Amino acid sequence: MLLALETATDQCSVVLYDARGVRAARLDTRAREQTRLILPMIEAVLLETGLQFTDLTGIAFSRGPGSFSGVRINAAVAQALAWIHDLPVIPVSTLQALAQHSHTTHGLQRVLAVIDARMNEVYAAAYALQDGIMQSLSAEQLAGYDAVNQISELQALVGSGGSLVSVPAYADLPRYAEDGATAQDIARLAWPMLQAGQTVTPDQALPVYLRDDAWRKLDQQGKCD
Repeated sequence: MLLALETATDQCSVVLYDARGVRAARLDTRAREQTRLILPMIEAVLLETGLQFTDLTGIAFSRGPGSFSGVRINAAVAQALAWIHDLPVIPVSTLQALAQHSHTTHGLQRVLAVIDARMNEVYAAAYALQDGIMQSLSAEQLAGYDAVNQISELQALVGSGGSLVSVPAYADLPRYAEDGATAQDIARLAWPMLQAGQTVTPDQALPVYLRDDAWRKLDQQGKCD
């Protein structure tokens, strides 16, 4: 049984997942409430299923990029629970989870996942479907609206930063700016990794910010996250 967590964006979600799929889930879309919500939501899904932490085989979390505070909360909770209960961890890219969400929701198979990074920048990476999983076509990047990498033959831009991208090559593509990754998307990506032993120890379960000096911009981040 896998516990998956997602707080790297403006929402908070938790899922219990196994080979049959989602066993229990919670989602709350209130922004900047992750710190207050995440632990009670974890307790709620365990209570609903009658499971305990001893029944888990791993913890997956959205490791970023995304909201600085949200990514930090997600990593900290995953690390702490994994340490306490001696569980392996599966860090999952928030951008990949967003791309996976676009496939599950819209049937898209080749997209640019884009998250608003504030300060006139976005986090972005391209993905294409392979054996049911959205796999990366480009490295994750932090870029200005007009400097996002150009990838050919994309079907759409998905995510909160999709409407901000101003690269001419993408001008005519559909944009699903309301799409966002959830813990269910994290679990879908993490489950085969867990089965294949592609896990890390709690001390290796690190967040990915992309913005190297994120800690120096907390005053600016606080106005947006």
